Amino acid sequence: MVLKWSRTLVNIYRVQTNLWFSCRSISRVSSVELPKVVDSMGKSYADISEGHGLEQLVNLNTMFRTKAVSLALPPGSPHRINDPNYKGIRLFILRLMLFYSKQSMSIRAANVIYRRVVSQADNPMVYDVFRLEKTFRTTFSMLVVHMWLCLRRLKVEGKEGVELGQYVYEIYNHDLEIRVSKAGVNLLLSKWMRELEKIFYGNIVAYDTAMLPEAKPDALHNTIWKNVFSSDGSPTYDAAALPAVLAFSRYVRRECTCLSLTDKESMFSGNFMFSAIYDPNTPR
Repeated sequence: MVLKWSRTLVNIYRVQTNLWFSCRSISRVSSVELPKVVDSMGKSYADISEGHGLEQLVNLNTMFRTKAVSLALPPGSPHRINDPNYKGIRLFILRLMLFYSKQSMSIRAANVIYRRVVSQADNPMVYDVFRLEKTFRTTFSMLVVHMWLCLRRLKVEGKEGVELGQYVYEIYNHDLEIRVSKAGVNLLLSKWMRELEKIFYGNIVAYDTAMLPEAKPDALHNTIWKNVFSSDGSPTYDAAALPAVLAFSRYVRRECTCLSLTDKESMFSGNFMFSAIYDPNTPR
């Protein structure tokens, strides 16, 4: 049902003009269709933001302007997840059971990496800060953004990173299928998963294109607006959303740089964490 990441990686990261324009239409379709099935939201950004003071909205302009740093967790961090250090007969038995095989270790690492993605995508603070109603559509958008950030970084490490990214992608798909089912889509589940797969790849191409050196200055803003903030896929900005769109764009760019500063061992073990999302009243 799902094309393997490793088989399609080359096509995903070719940002040829014809592919880019075809994927833009996919992004627009995703913004229109998903809420009809799982959200029934029908609210503009202004509706969602109602009640938030102007001071908070203005504070968005101060966020994510600090210098980028590595996202690697320090050795003593309680958030680190390491393989248990078994010895003796336990170690012998686990080796016989291929617990320490390359595939088993990659699957465990991929689970930790995806846990980092989910932790950020499901974080209520993300939706509070950026004035987003937490629905299936917005949560899916956040999952895609953070999956893209991780896969983009893993790809830098060549074949080894691509293979690990494949495991992360398969875990993501399994989790997404559960989320779709919980959202109430029990009939034609395979059809919906195929549509979400198209949206995923379309969004990845759109984000990669927006990050190219030759991209227009507002390319990332427009992509984020259509894929994350717009409830109907409209290319026309909701004026009330502009501070949040710009702040989220800065967040994405900063996380890209932070991940590029994160060492390979931390990435491959999943011992990193995305930057914390603070209250808008606290400058970031």
